[in-house]
Amino acid sequence: MWLLRLPGVYRPQADTWLLTRALEEAHVGPGARVLDLCTGTGAVALAAARLGAREVTAMDTSRRAVWCARLNAGLRGLPVHAQRRDVLGKPPLTGFDLVLANPPYVPCRPGTRARSRAARAWDAGPDGRRFVDLLCGTAPALLAKGGTMLLVHSSLCGVESTLAALRDAELKASTVARSAEPFGPVLSNRTDYLEDTALIEPGQRHEELVVIRADRTERRS
Repeated sequence: MWLLRLPGVYRPQADTWLLTRALEEAHVGPGARVLDLCTGTGAVALAAARLGAREVTAMDTSRRAVWCARLNAGLRGLPVHAQRRDVLGKPPLTGFDLVLANPPYVPCRPGTRARSRAARAWDAGPDGRRFVDLLCGTAPALLAKGGTMLLVHSSLCGVESTLAALRDAELKASTVARSAEPFGPVLSNRTDYLEDTALIEPGQRHEELVVIRADRTERRS
């Protein structure tokens, strides 16, 4: 799929397409209200709109990403509203039938500052969980009753940790998609740090991408 992408905006790649496939398999109901977090070019938001979502909100903290998402949606005549804001901003975000998220999740050395706009799309603290943990904690408030979140990240930042965090938030959570991928340039340049911190085995040069599904199910009293 051709997408307009300004410099510094995250380029759709393996995690984008894995999340898109999980979205297709989740069977978005006609008229669903969808939130796409860390939208980048808007690729996943566009897919949700094509699948019949009534309302798609695409969010990013990057102005350039918001412009790209707006333009890509407008060129296709799809009902995607892109806005620049943080998930914790005001007014609160609530009542979504489906939340999609491809947050930054690449581990980086403590104190690392993003050297470029693009790096902000992947740097996520020493264990890669800075934004993943934030989303796990906010998911219940974002979702309507019976709503679902699909979250993609690397196994390097801990699949079991994500499942546990979502279950602690009283959501039903499971891994619904996996894909083994060779290290790209960013991880290849960080192998020394990843090995020193035991985030990878010595000599490991691949990661597993996962999509985790979390459902807000109402417990019986």
